Amino acid sequence: MSEKKEVLVVASKVKSYIKSTASMNTSAEVLEKLSETVREICDQAMARAKDDGRKTVKARDIVLQ
Repeated sequence: MSEKKEVLVVASKVKSYIKSTASMNTSAEVLEKLSETVREICDQAMARAKDDGRKTVKARDIVLQ
């Protein structure tokens, strides 16, 4: 069984954004999926920085596809 991972996004901010923008509610699953996506983006950015010989992740390392 997989371990539940920490939520990386600010739940209140995400819920507020969705509510104010689209007048919709937000399920807890959305926060989990967003956190998973953020982890994947960070992992890719860290790999890019490492490939460039850096120990600092920069904005240019974040590539959305």
